[in-house]
Amino acid sequence: MNELNAIITIAARDVIKLLRDRTRIVGTFLFPLVFIGFLGTSLDSSLSGQVDFNFLDFVFIGVLAQTLFQSTAAGLISLIEDRQNDFSQEIFIAPISRLGIVIGKIIGESIVSLILAIGILIIGPILGASINLTQIIYLLPAAIATVLFGGAFGLIVMANLASQRSANQIFPFLLFPQFFLAGVFTPIKELPLPIFILSRISPLTYPVDLMRNLYYWGTPIRESGTLYHPLTDLVIMAIFGGIFLTIGTYIFVRNETIR
Repeated sequence: MNELNAIITIAARDVIKLLRDRTRIVGTFLFPLVFIGFLGTSLDSSLSGQVDFNFLDFVFIGVLAQTLFQSTAAGLISLIEDRQNDFSQEIFIAPISRLGIVIGKIIGESIVSLILAIGILIIGPILGASINLTQIIYLLPAAIATVLFGGAFGLIVMANLASQRSANQIFPFLLFPQFFLAGVFTPIKELPLPIFILSRISPLTYPVDLMRNLYYWGTPIRESGTLYHPLTDLVIMAIFGGIFLTIGTYIFVRNETIR
């Protein structure tokens, strides 16, 4: 019961921190505003005659998946800063397991990311993207899978970093190339072999493809606008996520035990 209470407390703390952090809220919405509004619109105007789908909608769903993945991953990495400067200093010496800390953090940051996604779903149609209630219902399970996968990715990255300075330098380097390798903004079916290989080992590729699969479900665009069947995306995410979670938890618990 103490472990469960601790997990709930850690998760609730992340949600409260979000509601009090206006800078993070504004920053999270600024990214999709810029990329959906400017990049999506310009690509649609330039390439709409060469493809059979609306590029603004294509970019909108890619940015939604990217935001869910990135927000949760970055939230897990914030454990490094918490360990040094914040309330989490007390958590790390409290009588709860390191696994409980990880679970609470993943749940909390997953909820935070889903809350932020609501804002993006509001911004998208304002900028001209189209989405209906049926598509939102289809996207909900994919969004949950994406935030959990992002949390697992953030955990394995965080477990191998020793300081906040390292996190600030390395995490953007690991994440930013994935925006392009995963096809957040442009299709990635036809690529040169080296880029193709990097694209398929990029973790973000599969949440983006999964969410586009469900967004375009039942339309001919799904064949040209996605890479794999959604079950294939889910299986790959489950395998990668299980590996990230197992190795990341082991390294994190080991490092904190000997700290």
